[in-house]
Amino acid sequence: MDTPLISTPVLPASQRLELPFEPLPQFRQNALEETPERADNRGKRIGIFIVAYNALTTLSKVLKRITPEVWRNVEQVVVFDDASPDETYELAVGIQAMTNLPKLRVIKHAKNLGYGGNQKAGYRYFIEQGFDIVVLLHGDGQYAPELLSHMYAPLVRGEADAVFGSRMMKDFGGPLKGGMPLYKYAGNRILSWFENRALGLNLTEFHSGYRAYDVHALSQIRLDKLTDDFHFDTEIIIKLHHQGFRILEVPIPTFYGDEICRVNGLKYARAIVRAVRRYTETARSVRSHPEYEEYFLPYAVKRSRYSAHDYASRLIAPGERVLDVGSDPLPRGQQFDRILLLDRLEHLREPGPLLEDCRRLLAPRGRLIVSVPNAVNITVRLMILFGSFRYADRGILDWSHLRFFTRKTIRALLERSGFRIASVHYSVMPLERIIPLKSSSRLLRFANELLHIATRLLPNLLAYEIIVVAER
Repeated sequence: MDTPLISTPVLPASQRLELPFEPLPQFRQNALEETPERADNRGKRIGIFIVAYNALTTLSKVLKRITPEVWRNVEQVVVFDDASPDETYELAVGIQAMTNLPKLRVIKHAKNLGYGGNQKAGYRYFIEQGFDIVVLLHGDGQYAPELLSHMYAPLVRGEADAVFGSRMMKDFGGPLKGGMPLYKYAGNRILSWFENRALGLNLTEFHSGYRAYDVHALSQIRLDKLTDDFHFDTEIIIKLHHQGFRILEVPIPTFYGDEICRVNGLKYARAIVRAVRRYTETARSVRSHPEYEEYFLPYAVKRSRYSAHDYASRLIAPGERVLDVGSDPLPRGQQFDRILLLDRLEHLREPGPLLEDCRRLLAPRGRLIVSVPNAVNITVRLMILFGSFRYADRGILDWSHLRFFTRKTIRALLERSGFRIASVHYSVMPLERIIPLKSSSRLLRFANELLHIATRLLPNLLAYEIIVVAER
């Protein structure tokens, strides 16, 4: 259940004073000075989302650093106080009550939701309110409010779905010049290199908290099961990338002062590695993890050599009429040269009627290609040897399997159904689901060749699936 939000109404404008604009010195007279063209919302509903926790000494400065042009073009600036034990909320309400800021809203969580939990609550708010763009800003002043228009302008122009501020880009002198400690700089670069390599991205920084999102894209991301901790920022990048949204980076300066760092570096690094590993396992259909479960495909296509799908594709000739049997009703009055029953029979309590329909649809000299899991594979034998028989989300012991086959029993079933066995093939165990390498990898191809030789020698023991080619 979501934590309830407590909101305080805005006082009448006649009772409020003007909030002065007080940018940092480097933003007062230089090429980065705000322009009306860049800040223009072009009819978009823009919200600024300020996450705040114990920001008593910094929040008012952050609000004063927002440029007048941005104040004129955004619809709301909302401070989400994450149940701060200090007077952050009271300060924000006081600013709201005393100054002429009708666009300022202040919301306090009844209990602390955590860094990621606070973001989830904020994004739900802007999605439900029908905004077009939301910019995440921190209440501790680590990210420059003077550059808010730089963050949302690419979204207004339709150039991206998400914009990340990067401290690693050299436009402002780089992170070390801005005071980032050397150990944090090194850790940031190492983690970003790892994430880029694992996810196929090319971002200069994964760990900046200055971000802007197209709310319509954000609404297509499942946020509810993402972490409430600090690695939420990485998990949302993973989801944006997986779903094909466009990510753009813009340079931002680095600010390090006397603010309290609430991130345990080693714990955070472990969480990042774990988040990437859990995503990789889910996307490769090794196992399903809750935060990425919508990406899990129990019957994803296995693209590597000697998989069941590889055998099936090689057993089909160009120009042949092919029927791939799924869950849809079979066609009537048409015949096919090849009928594929891949990973289907094990899900049926009584496969006889389906096989009879396939025999009727098979053209003269046509062939039925069947694949079923090998129920006596070495992994199952070892499991039973050690007193276990656990069902899983996928694989030989998929929880939805109703029948289990060996080489002899699948042959017997097909022969009873009026088929003659033309050939039998054996797929290798799917290393691509276990080893985090692409199917085109030389190392994976070499391993598959060795496993293929071993499987041909010991098919009952090592075959992952049995592929049977049958004729009428």
